[in-house]
Amino acid sequence: MATAETESTPTAGTDSPLDRAREALARLNNQQKVVLMVSVAAVIALLVTAAMLFRQSEFRILFSNIGERDGGAIIAALEQMNVPFKFSDSGSAILVPASRVHDVRLRLAAQGLPRGGAVGFELMESQKFGISQFAEQVNYQRGLEGELSRTIQSIAAVQAARVHLAIPKPSVFMREELRPSASVMLNVYPGRSLDAAQIAGIQNLVAASVPQLAASSVTVLDQSGTLLSQMKSRLLEAGLDPTQVKYVQEVEASIIKRVEDIVTPIVGVGNARVQIAADIDFSEAEQTAETHRPNAAPPDVSIRSQQISESATTNPNAQGIPGALSNQPPAPASAPVTQPPAPAAATSGARPVPGQINAAGVQAPIASVGQPISTSKNSTINYEVDKTIRHVKQSVGTIKRLSGAVVVNQRKEIGKDGKAVSKPLPDAELKQISDLVKEAMGFSKERGDTLSVATASFTASEKEEVLPAWRDPEILALLKDLVKYGAIAGIIAYLLLAVVRPLLKTMLQGPPGSTASVGSNIDVLADEEEAGAAHEHVPTAAELLEKRLAEARELAQQDPQLVASIIKEWIGANAS
Repeated sequence: MATAETESTPTAGTDSPLDRAREALARLNNQQKVVLMVSVAAVIALLVTAAMLFRQSEFRILFSNIGERDGGAIIAALEQMNVPFKFSDSGSAILVPASRVHDVRLRLAAQGLPRGGAVGFELMESQKFGISQFAEQVNYQRGLEGELSRTIQSIAAVQAARVHLAIPKPSVFMREELRPSASVMLNVYPGRSLDAAQIAGIQNLVAASVPQLAASSVTVLDQSGTLLSQMKSRLLEAGLDPTQVKYVQEVEASIIKRVEDIVTPIVGVGNARVQIAADIDFSEAEQTAETHRPNAAPPDVSIRSQQISESATTNPNAQGIPGALSNQPPAPASAPVTQPPAPAAATSGARPVPGQINAAGVQAPIASVGQPISTSKNSTINYEVDKTIRHVKQSVGTIKRLSGAVVVNQRKEIGKDGKAVSKPLPDAELKQISDLVKEAMGFSKERGDTLSVATASFTASEKEEVLPAWRDPEILALLKDLVKYGAIAGIIAYLLLAVVRPLLKTMLQGPPGSTASVGSNIDVLADEEEAGAAHEHVPTAAELLEKRLAEARELAQQDPQLVASIIKEWIGANAS
């Protein structure tokens, strides 16, 4: 009997966790084993699936809407850099891990990717030796077209662009010289459009990149074949300019804001509607006037220079007997000719003396002067010219006329029946509001400005249609993720709680009836020990009790679950 005790104790002490697991697994039948293995495999598969789905959500878009050639080059570069990637559901985007999006973009940009489906000036880097001038010119034109296409694609509304240049061959003859032209094909994003200013910008961009190319020679089309450049020319022909229209809108908006700021504190927020129409004069005029006025008034006469010229000529009378002797020159005088001196008054320009003549400042006796006498007098006077030069340049963007309309909501008052009643504003208050609006808008009666202020009952505006939550794309995406992860979590919880947990309990508790057999074995071992010990030594009651308590403690330390089961069975038997 003692031998049985010594053999059972070491066996119980040498049980390893693996042996216990085998013993627990042996307590299940074949069906339960299959169910347990399938459940554990399903839980592991679901956990792996959830982890993969969570990792997929960390991918972000690297590039979207790229061409096949650029897509192949980008994928080759990603494989070379050992960067994981995948495609979107539609296949139009390349996804990479979110933490490496910016790093990968910078690395690809250093390699010139994406190229936008067109080659640029990098085509000139791989020139072959001995290439002809014609081929070199063609490559240059292709590179220029590609660079212009890439530049135009940088506009936010443009998805793709192609540029075609028609550059004629230069000629030495002026009559045969042709001007270059260009055409631009744009692919605009859905829901977007280009305004006239953007179209004009594209035309000027292409024109400034090609020598001797005029902006009017650049044709712009969109993907539907609409001639966009014609839109710009029509606006110019009508005399409209987008910048001028924008200026008018800014002027009207500033006046409306000033009026609302001064009216809102009086009538309340949302109780006034203001509209202003501004007539702006964009005509540009320069005037230069030069005015000459005569110097009629003596005080205003200004003489610059004056010149007077007088002359007198006398012819002597014929004397002597007609003939040859009278035509001979006179003989020299034997005595000096003396004449009486002229009076001082005559020489000094006084009154003429009788018997004398005064002509051209020369005074002489009439008898000594031949007949006839010819006199000449010329006088020239230069006056200062009275000239006025005036240069006037009219400012651009002046306000020609303003028209304003202000509608004020009627006031709500509580009537005798307790209901709200709308009452119009009194005339005095309307006049006060009208005066304030005139001052705020810069009203000018001489300019022809008009203003109308009225009061009326505003109709309650209908509430804007709010997009329901179940149609919001962001909420739908969040709900999809919640349903996806919630379903996985629910399946895992069901397998763990409803399948795996009961099987584990069965494995740990053991088969039915094991507790009774253990109890009987304990009693048998105790009787054998008592019988064997009776021949040697008769123990006392205290020794027997102490021995059994020691054995019970050792058994409880080796297999506590078994002891707990025995205690539960004893308690149940005593309760019954």
